[in-house]
Amino acid sequence: MTTLAFGLDAATYLAFCGAAVALILAPGPDTMYVLARGLDGRGPGVRSAFGIATGVLFHTLLAALGAAALFRTVPEAAAAVKYVGAAYLGYLGVTALRNDEFDPTVETESGASFRRGVLVNALNPKVALFFLAFLPGFAGQGAGAGVRMAGLGATYAALTALYLSGVALGADRLGSRLAETRVASALNYVGAGTMLLLGVVLALE
Repeated sequence: MTTLAFGLDAATYLAFCGAAVALILAPGPDTMYVLARGLDGRGPGVRSAFGIATGVLFHTLLAALGAAALFRTVPEAAAAVKYVGAAYLGYLGVTALRNDEFDPTVETESGASFRRGVLVNALNPKVALFFLAFLPGFAGQGAGAGVRMAGLGATYAALTALYLSGVALGADRLGSRLAETRVASALNYVGAGTMLLLGVVLALE
């Protein structure tokens, strides 16, 4: 049986990658945020993608610290993460409406996309549940579990960055075509409305 550098057999690693890709490809706040940022430009889109990938490392750390046990014994903690995430998406929507952040004709602060991408992912309860429920199962117990968990988390982050960077580049091409049209100003309302809608859906789930 082939063993990888961080002590995990190849079959288990491939199974994890399959589950990770399925979650990454599922439409959610991460993808929608990068899509909206990508319409704003290649730089903001790619920075937001890497911000979200960085947020994955936060979930990995929580899983390594045993936060799954906390969420099982204190369901209110999981609910709190969900509502904070919903509130943050709502905040992004309102801020975008006020500052035209999703309008491709308006330049936005370069670091904001990365920082907000980190928070969008860190406060995404679906990603949190995946990591807290499944990551320890794939990593196993005993010696080296922390190293295996770190390797799996880094893999998920890399897959996330790769896919969402592609989303950002595709959205940038579309945004460039629309930038000189009347549709450009409407993109801000579409992006902001998407954030607000995702926040409401998340809160009601």
